[in-house]
Amino acid sequence: MIRGNDPILLTPGPLTTSLATKQAMLRDWGSWDAGFNAITRSLCDDLIAIVRGQDTHVCVPMQGSGTFSVEAAIANVVPRGGKVLVPQNGAYCQRILKICKVLGRASVELPIPEDQPATAALIEAALLRDPSITHVAQVHCETGAGVLNPLPEIAALCARLGKGLIVDAMSSFGALEIDARTMPFDALVAATGKCIEGVPGMGFVLMKKSVLEASQGNSHSLALDLYDQYTYMQKTTQWRFTPPTHVVAAFRAALDQFLEEGGQQVRGARYRANYETLVSGMAVLGFRPFLSPDVQAPIIVTFHAPDDARYDFKTFYAKVRERGYILYPGKLTQVETFRVGCIGAIDANEMRNVVGAIGETLAEMGIEMKAPLARAA
Repeated sequence: MIRGNDPILLTPGPLTTSLATKQAMLRDWGSWDAGFNAITRSLCDDLIAIVRGQDTHVCVPMQGSGTFSVEAAIANVVPRGGKVLVPQNGAYCQRILKICKVLGRASVELPIPEDQPATAALIEAALLRDPSITHVAQVHCETGAGVLNPLPEIAALCARLGKGLIVDAMSSFGALEIDARTMPFDALVAATGKCIEGVPGMGFVLMKKSVLEASQGNSHSLALDLYDQYTYMQKTTQWRFTPPTHVVAAFRAALDQFLEEGGQQVRGARYRANYETLVSGMAVLGFRPFLSPDVQAPIIVTFHAPDDARYDFKTFYAKVRERGYILYPGKLTQVETFRVGCIGAIDANEMRNVVGAIGETLAEMGIEMKAPLARAA
């Protein structure tokens, strides 16, 4: 599926994009142009439809990386006197805690091992211990290790207990099923450079209409004010401030390809095939994933590093890159690992080539794979 000679990005975003997506950035757009504003409107409509939220939610696009939109969601959804529970099993959960601290929003960390999911039972116990908690901020797929947290159960719990739910769906939106009708949420955040296979530069928040309408004045920031962004767009059809025009155009092309491919179910099935091909091929080489299969999302896989003194990640990375593939360093602090992404404009055949490149690199470095390491407890 790849076109051109650039290395393939095996990361959770930015990721490798199609030629059609790249070509969409060759045209310049005026930020006030009616044609460009129509693109923005169509994107918002289609993004809401992916989660079947047409009757309940609105889409607010936001300039910047996905983290800009995560911060915007917390700042707008959570009143200044609110308190946020953050089930913490990875680096992106830690980032939400840092955002809450910077924003001056009270937060409660619920520590969870990085190889375990945040279960509804654990979250319910934390909420019952502290009734002053008003919101839960949940990372759906925590790509620090690749854990998939059980969003349907968590959403049902928050609805039952009357707690607001903010979902960081950065690495899951478009690949894994999210249905606003059965998984109620106040806000869900994703970005262009992930599973829709656009390029980085724009995030978006799918926000419950009633929550948006009640959020005026919550934001600490002018630039990240979702209420102001949305109401201005509704009034003028334009962005408040200069939009990332080329990113928006590329995202429209990527979203068209997503829909032509068959939408979330088909996109998710391709990623699942990529994941299964990768894991089975790496097993032949002697690698085992860090996570148990029952908690692993088919987005990015963390592997134990080879138990060999000749292994050095920087050298390993460089030699795999020479063969056309860019890996991702590990995010874990207790165990040496590296990560391989399964998303982007790639297919199972490409994943077989990845395994071949890694096998050649092991041989070149003289690394002998010992008995597979057991998964960390």
